[in-house]
Amino acid sequence: MPGRGRSSFTKRQKEHTRQQKQRDKAERRSQRKDEPSGTPSDSSELDLDELQRHAAEQAALFHIGDDDPGPSSIPREQGPEKTEP
Repeated sequence: MPGRGRSSFTKRQKEHTRQQKQRDKAERRSQRKDEPSGTPSDSSELDLDELQRHAAEQAALFHIGDDDPGPSSIPREQGPEKTEP
C-alpha cells in the first residue's frame, strides 16, 4: 500500500503544532502561578518609570498643571443669534 497522501501528513503536522502550543501555554501558565504576585519585578518597575516619564512629557507638551488658564476660559465662537418672530 503506497503512502497515505499529503492531506493526512498535513493533518498530523497541524495536530502536532496544536498540541505543542497547548503545552507551551500550560508551561507559561504554571510559570505565572509560581511567580510571587506581591513583589514587582524589575521590568515592571522599569515600565512604571518609563510610563511616568512619558506622562510628564505629555503633560508638559499640553501644558497640564501650569498656572495658565484652562480651555474653559477660552472664548467660544458665537453662532447666529436666535430671534423670536
